Amino acid sequence: MRFLLRSLGGLFLTFLTIGLLFLAAFQMWQAVSSRAGGAGPGRGGAEQVYTTRLLNVTPRRVQPVMRVFGTVESRRRLELRAGAAGQIVHLDPAMQEGGQVAAGQLLVRIDPSAAQAALDSQQAARDDAEATLRDARRNVQVATDDLAAAERQAELRRAAVQRQEALADRGLGAGAERETAQLAASAAEQAVIAGRSALASADSAVTAAVNALRRAEIALAEARRALDETRITAGFAGRVTAVTAVEGRLVSLNEQLAEIIDPDALEVQVPLSLDQYARLVAGGGQLAERAATVVLDGSAGRLTATARLDRAAASVAEGAAGRIVFARILEGGEALRPGDFVSVEIAEPEIAGAARIPAAAVGPDGAVLVADAEGRLSAVPVSVLRRQGDDVIIAVPAALDGARIVAERAPQLGAGILVRDAAAPAPAGDQQAQGLRGPGNG
Repeated sequence: MRFLLRSLGGLFLTFLTIGLLFLAAFQMWQAVSSRAGGAGPGRGGAEQVYTTRLLNVTPRRVQPVMRVFGTVESRRRLELRAGAAGQIVHLDPAMQEGGQVAAGQLLVRIDPSAAQAALDSQQAARDDAEATLRDARRNVQVATDDLAAAERQAELRRAAVQRQEALADRGLGAGAERETAQLAASAAEQAVIAGRSALASADSAVTAAVNALRRAEIALAEARRALDETRITAGFAGRVTAVTAVEGRLVSLNEQLAEIIDPDALEVQVPLSLDQYARLVAGGGQLAERAATVVLDGSAGRLTATARLDRAAASVAEGAAGRIVFARILEGGEALRPGDFVSVEIAEPEIAGAARIPAAAVGPDGAVLVADAEGRLSAVPVSVLRRQGDDVIIAVPAALDGARIVAERAPQLGAGILVRDAAAPAPAGDQQAQGLRGPGNG
């Protein structure tokens, strides 16, 4: 029984081996017949051709656009501070976050009673000083008249002395009369001196009165200024922010109550690397005034504003590198607010002899694939000058002038591969071309 089972097993293995040999012979015959006939499933006698998008490279002047980020700031700000200590008795309804105010509009009024009382007191003091000055000037006039009368009397006394001396020369008159005339002349001279002293005192009184009036006017102007500082007005038209004032609150001197921002005087602070800054510097190392576009992206849409480079920061913050430039917003900044984080597109100087191509056309080796007239690919190294989003700007060497390059490189493509332009019509009966499903290919 065991012998019979072994015999049957051996017979089965024999027939199985013969069947496998027949199958192998059939497969070999089929392969030879397929090669001889020139056709077969999944086989081709011609070289495989890939379909890809080709583009022509032409050197020209290309203007790169630098895309950076910045923060919107206000070029014109005003801090509203209390000019006097006291209680807030009036608060304008516009004194709230985002409130619109006009130039000269009264925003806050601090209790003016103390300042008004001081002003009235200084007004009265000024009136007293004016009255004193008028009295001093009248005294000067009286002293002047007294001096003139004393001088006339002294002249008469001197004339009387001269007559007595003339009579004495002719042997007439008495000595006592001559002495009396001389004593009267001397008294008249003393009266003149006393009049001059009185006039000088009156002039000094006028000078003192003038100085007192000037001091009173200064004190009056100071009192008026103190009264005006109880009124806080808007220096220019703008929007109110950082409001801390509340009606009825006691405020101290110089306490900040709010800020006013001019929405029409906005700028963007843009940090740049040294390489980026060097591209924007004109002759002499000065920042060139170049056009810029400020973009604020949000869920509601894309807001744009036109701007122009204005200046560069005068110093560099400690521990920082690069440069900070400021772009002044010219138009379209109505929707922007200080503190917005925006992107800025700055037009750089044009580059001659360059071309803009898709970034996918440049491989990891820094080369592009160039197709010759037959569609055979070859690798040509290129120098990437700028990266512009999904594109790059390259310097066009002589080997690429007018050449066709692969727009999007795929792993199947390389030097020596035969390709066909996807935009060109396929040759009739061409069954060997294979399309490449890469970025941008259909």
